[in-house]
Formats: sequence, structure tokens, C-alpha cells
Amino acid sequence: MVMQILSVCVAIFLFSAVLEVPRRHLFFAAAMGGVCWWVYVLILKEWESSMSAAFLSTLVVAVLSHILARVRKAPVTVFLVPGILPSVPGAAIYRCVYYLIRNASQVSTHYLVETLQIAGAIAMAIFITDSFFRLFLAYHVKKGDLAGKR
Repeated sequence: MVMQILSVCVAIFLFSAVLEVPRRHLFFAAAMGGVCWWVYVLILKEWESSMSAAFLSTLVVAVLSHILARVRKAPVTVFLVPGILPSVPGAAIYRCVYYLIRNASQVSTHYLVETLQIAGAIAMAIFITDSFFRLFLAYHVKKGDLAGKR
């Protein structure tokens, strides 16, 4: 598993460089990808559900991305986009199209549904985290705790 995580970190580092993530954030973007894959593998082993693994790994990465964005004074997307990449259902959509071309529509439909479920879980995790942080900041700005710190 350590080799998998290191491989993911290297791949995300290179992907982030292609996306032109600022150099000072490349290491952190790669670390987000490693964290995502680590949580994904742990949840997948425990629950054997790729949808749950994608949801929880994205939730963890989204929370860490929001925190890291505030600490590093960068947009959240700098860490979030590379961070969620390991949980994107690339293999499932590939299989969906492959079986569609092979005229196995029942198997293709299965993989399409799986792809949509995983994509929905990723979107829901990002939405929940973003909403939580917006509410948290709005509450503390209204209360006066974070006045002028935005």
C-alpha cells in the first residue's frame, strides 16, 4: 500500500505541474492525492463499496483542502482538484464504454450506474464540505470573531 500511495503522490505531483499549480503548492497538492488514495483504499477494504470509499475520501480531502487553502493562502481548488483525482471513476466509465461497444448493454448499464453513483458521491462530499465551511465562516464573521481576517 505504501508503494501505491507514493505512486499516486508522484502522479498527482506531475498532474498538478501540468495544471500549472504554483510551485510552492505542488508538494501539498501531491499530498492531498496521497491522502485521498490512502483513505479510499482503507474504506474500500473495510466496506467493499467504491461509492462509500469515494465519498469518504473526497470528504476528507475537501476538509483538508479548505484548511490548507486558508493556511497557505491559496484557492481551495489548488488542493481540491488534484486531491480528488484518485477517486474519480475512470475505470468504471472505461468499462461502460467498452461493453457498450461490445454490445453488452446490460453490463454497460451496470458500469454507467456505478460511474454516476461515484460521481454523485464525490459531488455530494464537495458540496457538504463547502456548505459547512461557508456556514462556519458566516457564523464567525457575523459574531465578530473573524472580522477583518477574510
